[in-house]
Amino acid sequence: MHEKRIAKAYTRELFGSLALYTVLLVAAIRWGRPMEDGVLRTLVLLSPMIGFCAALWVIVRHFARVDEYQRMRQLENVGLAAAITAGLTFTYGFLETAGFPKLSMFTVWCVLCGSVLVVQLVRKLLDR
Repeated sequence: MHEKRIAKAYTRELFGSLALYTVLLVAAIRWGRPMEDGVLRTLVLLSPMIGFCAALWVIVRHFARVDEYQRMRQLENVGLAAAITAGLTFTYGFLETAGFPKLSMFTVWCVLCGSVLVVQLVRKLLDR
């Protein structure tokens, strides 16, 4: 029962912070990009980081709420995903020198999130 309550709170808080991120991102793209260069434009374009920091805070709170086994399991998943991400981005760095298109740093974040998801799914299937 305690785990379900924690999971429900985590999901609600995380989706709330991601919704904030999305709203700020859309606003930053819509109004920040056409602005003239300057401090205000920089602040507007950085505003989605408020939602990102909120999501980070939610994740840290979640790690503090779960028991030691869940914390260890999740940290292992993130560690494995980080290693996969490092390997993929390092490999793509070599491909860029071979003429492949340069990718945005945003791509690394997407690869890390995808790697975490894949690692969690694979480990869950292997535990059956």
